[in-house]
Amino acid sequence: MTAFLKLLARNRLALAGLIVMGLVAGLALVTPILPLADPDVTDTANRFKPPFSEGALLGTDHLGRDLLSRLLHGTRLSLAVGIAAAVVAATLGAAIGIIAGFYGGRTDNVIMRGVDMLMAFPYILLALAIVAALGPGLMNALIAVAAVNIPFFARNIRGITVGIAHKEFVDAARLSGMTDARIILTEVLPNVVPVIVIAMSTTIGWMILETAGLSFLGLGSQPPQADLGSMLGEARSALISNPHTSIVPGAMILIIVMAINLLGDGVRDALDPRLRSGALSRPLPATEVRRKGPVPAHDGEGLLALRDLETRFHVKDRVYKAVGGVSLSVRPGECLGIIGESGSGKSVTALSVMGLVASPPGVITGGAVYYDGQDLIGAPYSTLRRLRGEKVAYIFQDPLATLHPLYTVGDQLIEAIQVHHPVAKSEARARAIDLLKSVRIPNAESRIASYPHEMSGGMRQRVGIAMALANDPDVIIADEPTTALDVTVQAQILAVLDDLRRDRGLAIVFITHDFGVVAQLCDRVAVMYAGRIVEQGRTDEILRAPAHPYTSKLMECVPELGEGRRRLEAIPGLPPLVDRLPDGCAFAERCHRVQPDCRQGELTLEATNDSRKVRCRHPEPITRERAS
Repeated sequence: MTAFLKLLARNRLALAGLIVMGLVAGLALVTPILPLADPDVTDTANRFKPPFSEGALLGTDHLGRDLLSRLLHGTRLSLAVGIAAAVVAATLGAAIGIIAGFYGGRTDNVIMRGVDMLMAFPYILLALAIVAALGPGLMNALIAVAAVNIPFFARNIRGITVGIAHKEFVDAARLSGMTDARIILTEVLPNVVPVIVIAMSTTIGWMILETAGLSFLGLGSQPPQADLGSMLGEARSALISNPHTSIVPGAMILIIVMAINLLGDGVRDALDPRLRSGALSRPLPATEVRRKGPVPAHDGEGLLALRDLETRFHVKDRVYKAVGGVSLSVRPGECLGIIGESGSGKSVTALSVMGLVASPPGVITGGAVYYDGQDLIGAPYSTLRRLRGEKVAYIFQDPLATLHPLYTVGDQLIEAIQVHHPVAKSEARARAIDLLKSVRIPNAESRIASYPHEMSGGMRQRVGIAMALANDPDVIIADEPTTALDVTVQAQILAVLDDLRRDRGLAIVFITHDFGVVAQLCDRVAVMYAGRIVEQGRTDEILRAPAHPYTSKLMECVPELGEGRRRLEAIPGLPPLVDRLPDGCAFAERCHRVQPDCRQGELTLEATNDSRKVRCRHPEPITRERAS
């Protein structure tokens, strides 16, 4: 329930609907004890008194009855009838749908063909026919409104039940000897209740409107009893001369229906797991920032510099320290490689730079990210939006997921250009063709009209690179862009990136788990483990003589050409859970050089020379060497 309320509260429109409906329902409940005039007593001597008259806050109607009193009593009655109609329709419709979906076969065909016959009639005409047969009256209007909405619930619930009726847990219940009635009540019904609640929340407002419509036509509430529809119907003759008599009930109908619809949409999004990726759980435009303590100063090193960056994920009562104090920098024309196992925090570090970590659950809790001397952590969204793609661009791992499937690659490149530069479409198109040529896509003039699915994986990745280059950024962050590619295409992509870096002076942050890619492309490398940098330095120096045991083991896991007899090592165990990091070195449980002091205290990243830093108390012997 707490999670549901949190999701509901995140939707501001739904929260507003809840507040308004709470106020309306509260007024309806206390109406009998309020010092109001009798809503049915006439006083023709005081007919059509305007609003804010003495003794009549909202004025009086054509019979001199107090509009405020009739409004509150009418609202109470309309809410009661609408909610009762929704409950009846949901109960009967759900029962019909569950029986049809559970038993299937002939039972399903007979029931659903009957439902189809009801749905073939226009619902308003069907409701009028039912009231005409039963006679005018509020109870008969309730029956009519409930009856015309039963097929809606029956068809929705039947579709859900069909998918549940043949699940393994239902088969297990049958094998255990449970009766059909018990299976429906204990196994099927609990799984369809959320759908019933969602359907009710989105239709109550419509049912209130239908009931008001019947009363407006004189088929619902009968004089002198008032509901919102009958008040509106009685006031139509004085709409021009005394509009307040129509505006008062009309405004209340509008408020109630709008509030219920907004609340119903929020309830639907909060309860339906298929929609939790929608409005209520959609990430904020920039990662939430809750920095504690002083902001690290910028030392002037690097075009892009991370200083003690900390990013966490708050999931229920657990806190995952995905990035635990990372400090990195990259200069113009330089390629910095970030390497480590899956889950080591590489991608979260990269996404934190421009506030792209999803919030919730992500939160940046410390550190700073300096681009050209400007701290991006906590910067206004307008600033981040301006810099994203123009100064700092990303190349993501799976271009098929990041490229829009319904637009051509040319349209997407043109959009990326026009977002930051007010240029004509023809100029942007010419620029897009040049970009495709620069990443070595043949026949760029014709391929610009291709959709992503019409291109190979390597071509799509080149389009991703072209999009990153669309606005001549200063920094490109490439998040494992070659992982899903074969070695030939991977070599081509790396060659394209290397040429672009040298030609344009780009600063590249390249995330990978392949030391072969690091050796080919990167000037410096940072090795991450459990959200922290454990070793960083020049690529040739680390490849020749890794100092941290984790780096050494990672390199021993890589096969070497012509070394078929060499045994490939495997790192034992699994990385630690970042919500329960052990004291001391996080790699201690898997390390072949572990000592008792490795599990005590806080390990810092210490410099071993001018270019290398290591987070280890017992590093590998410095005489150890490997050919790069």
